[in-house]
Amino acid sequence: QVQLVESGGGLVQAGGSLRLSCAASGRTFGNNAMGWFRQAPGKEREIVAAITWNGRGTHYADSVKGRFTISRDNAKSTLFLQMNSLKPEDTAVYYCAARKYTTISTTTPWDYWGQGTQVTVSS
Repeated sequence: QVQLVESGGGLVQAGGSLRLSCAASGRTFGNNAMGWFRQAPGKEREIVAAITWNGRGTHYADSVKGRFTISRDNAKSTLFLQMNSLKPEDTAVYYCAARKYTTISTTTPWDYWGQGTQVTVSS
C-alpha cells in the first residue's frame, strides 16, 4: 500500500508558477511509476505528467508540454510538478498517483491516489 499526500496548490495569476509536491509513504517509493492527474469541474480526470521509477522516462499531456516539469526524489519519497506559464485552463484539482509497476501507463488504471490539491489560475 502507498499513501500519497499532495501540497503546493493555491491561487495564482495567469503566467505565474506553482510547484506541487506529493509525499509518499508505505510501500517502497522507488519501485513505483508516479504521475500527476487533474480534474476540472464538469470534465473527466486526465493525465498531466508521469515519470518512471528511476526518473529516466517521462510523459506529458500535449497541453502542458514545455510548461510543466515532473521530477522525483526517491531518497525523500517525494514527487514534484513544476508548473510555469500557468493558464486559466490549468485550473483543476491536481492528484498524485502511483502504479504498482515501474513503468508509465496512460491506458490502464493507476493503483494509488492522493486526495488532491486545488490549483486556480485567474485571468
